[in-house]
Amino acid sequence: MKSKTSKIDITWFGHSAFLIESPKGKRVLIDPWMENPKAPASAKDISNIDLILLTHGHADHIGNTIAIAKRTNAKVFAIYEIYVHLTSQGVGTANGMNKGGTVDVDGIKITMVDAKHSSGVDFESKVIAGGEAAGYVVEFENGFKVYHAGDTALFGDMKIIGELYKPDLVVLPIGGFYTMGPKEAAYACKLLKPKYIIGMHYGTFPILTGTPIELKKLLPKEMKKRVIELEPGKQITI
Repeated sequence: MKSKTSKIDITWFGHSAFLIESPKGKRVLIDPWMENPKAPASAKDISNIDLILLTHGHADHIGNTIAIAKRTNAKVFAIYEIYVHLTSQGVGTANGMNKGGTVDVDGIKITMVDAKHSSGVDFESKVIAGGEAAGYVVEFENGFKVYHAGDTALFGDMKIIGELYKPDLVVLPIGGFYTMGPKEAAYACKLLKPKYIIGMHYGTFPILTGTPIELKKLLPKEMKKRVIELEPGKQITI
């Protein structure tokens, strides 16, 4: 295994959409709603994607998955019920898994973990069954681990995720109203004990009022400098 000195590149496209490029150049797209109000205009035309991970069935998370998967032939991983829906829409590269399961894709280990949220699939003006919401712990080829929590409330088993998987970077919703806000996310960070912290699912709409600044204020002193505030469309390296 390579040391964690090898770097990963991360781009936030607004809301919960992230592109992470692995040390060996694999491109992982999570919750690709690439037409959200914060996303650059060109985001929906993204190319060269290897993996797409979906946390749950809501339209602001499935987003542009179907079009991107068909265009790039990316492998898509989601909870089983969403996999069934994607397959019905012609996504031949979709894969269904469930919480607690781990899959190794070209040296990248993807573990689906719990989340506390709803997951109905918004489709053709109705809601169809979408299983349950989930998060992911992604371990890259160099051992660096990212926990993308998806849409979730705070829950005590985040402590288990921290102890068992030891994520280096946690990506947590902080907007409030539909998910936990900064107060709950700050508590989650105490349970998870990450080296790096990124907030998501905020600022997309006026009702999502939480901010990284508020999160930082609520964190213990030793964690405040671990918060990374991203600008949509701008890549950073960790």
